[in-house]
Amino acid sequence: MPHYLISFPAEAMVLSDEELAQAAIDSNAVCQEAMDAGVWVFGGGVDESVPTVLVAGDGTVREGTHPGSRITGGLTVLDLPDRASAEEWARKIAVACRCAQEVRELM
Repeated sequence: MPHYLISFPAEAMVLSDEELAQAAIDSNAVCQEAMDAGVWVFGGGVDESVPTVLVAGDGTVREGTHPGSRITGGLTVLDLPDRASAEEWARKIAVACRCAQEVRELM
C-alpha cells in the first residue's frame, strides 16, 4: 500500500491556548485511532526551536535550508490503500487540529 503524508504548516494553526489544548487532545485521539487501525507509520511536529542544518552533496554541514524551503507544523505518515482513504484521514486530522491539511502520496 502507498504511504501518504498529511501535513500542515505552523501558521495554519491559529488557536487560543484553550483551543490548542483541546486540539492536542483531539489530534492524539485521531493518532491513536490510526494506530489501532494499523495504518499509522509516523507522526510528529517540527521543533522550530532547533536550528535546521543543510548537509551538502560533499558532506559539509552548515546551518540553514535550501533557498525558499520552510518546513514547520505537523505531519503524519499513514499506510493506506488509496487517495480517498488518505483524504478521509486528512479530514479527521483537520477537524482535530482545527486547520486544513495537505495530502501527498509518497513514492
